[in-house]
Amino acid sequence: MWIADGWKDYEVIDTSAGEKLERWGDYLLIRPDPQVIWTTDKKEKGWKKCNGHYHRSSKGGGEWEFFDLPEQWTISYRELKFNLKPFSFKHTGLFPEQATNWDWCAEQIRKEISRREKAGDTDPATGTVRPVKVLNLFAYTGGATISAAAAGAHVTHVDASKGMVAWAKENAVTSGLADRPIRWLVDDCGKFVEREIRRGNHYDAIIMDPPSYGRGPKGEIWKMEENIYPFVQLCSKVLAKDPLFVLINSYTTGLAPSVLTYMLSTALKDWKGQVESQEVGLPVSSNGLVLPCGASGRWLAEK
Repeated sequence: MWIADGWKDYEVIDTSAGEKLERWGDYLLIRPDPQVIWTTDKKEKGWKKCNGHYHRSSKGGGEWEFFDLPEQWTISYRELKFNLKPFSFKHTGLFPEQATNWDWCAEQIRKEISRREKAGDTDPATGTVRPVKVLNLFAYTGGATISAAAAGAHVTHVDASKGMVAWAKENAVTSGLADRPIRWLVDDCGKFVEREIRRGNHYDAIIMDPPSYGRGPKGEIWKMEENIYPFVQLCSKVLAKDPLFVLINSYTTGLAPSVLTYMLSTALKDWKGQVESQEVGLPVSSNGLVLPCGASGRWLAEK
């Protein structure tokens, strides 16, 4: 399992009866988590003294109950900063378990930039080191985007939600990355990739965090199990001839890590690379256990 254990401003304090008690900076939240099927003694005082509690409804959805929580606040991860605010369906605007993937992507980007500098791999048009171009699809509030940009990549950030792209821009500004080469695009990810294929544009790396279920702008239905493999095949057509990596995140319970490995190995068979897939998790500070938070598949080129 890949564990996001580098946080100082965030922690899962305890878990019990379908919920998790979390610290987000100075504030404690209780949110539902379908993985928490066990019941334990709620000895942590935060269970009774939280700043916000999201209550699930038996009819679906739910609502927040606030006690003492600002409309927005900021937390840090390494050199990155994120603006948080609770909004519909229990979310805060950040998936902290993804920090383990941010670190991995940033490491690959830095290594590749260093390799290109040493090799004198320059862009003929500018005479500067050829940039590492990253495409972030279903990019949400931009955790992976600003991490990749901080590592030195040129990033294209694509999400169908105008509000999420605006939020991601705010995170970039808060992190001091407003001047970095990031393209912010409100677009359907599939249609954008199809247009990039027609334009002949290519990327060194692709990051994607597709939803388990969703609807497109014209009512198109997205189901992860049915649509992800054809989508990865489509995305392979915008990879550079010597790509760096591809990262896929999955919160769909039916997709085991081994499925991600097989899918990536098959879809990217035209390039030499290694695939590794694991569950992603967050440490629980009260008992030393790890809360599973989906899975990720990583394809890395052989250089």
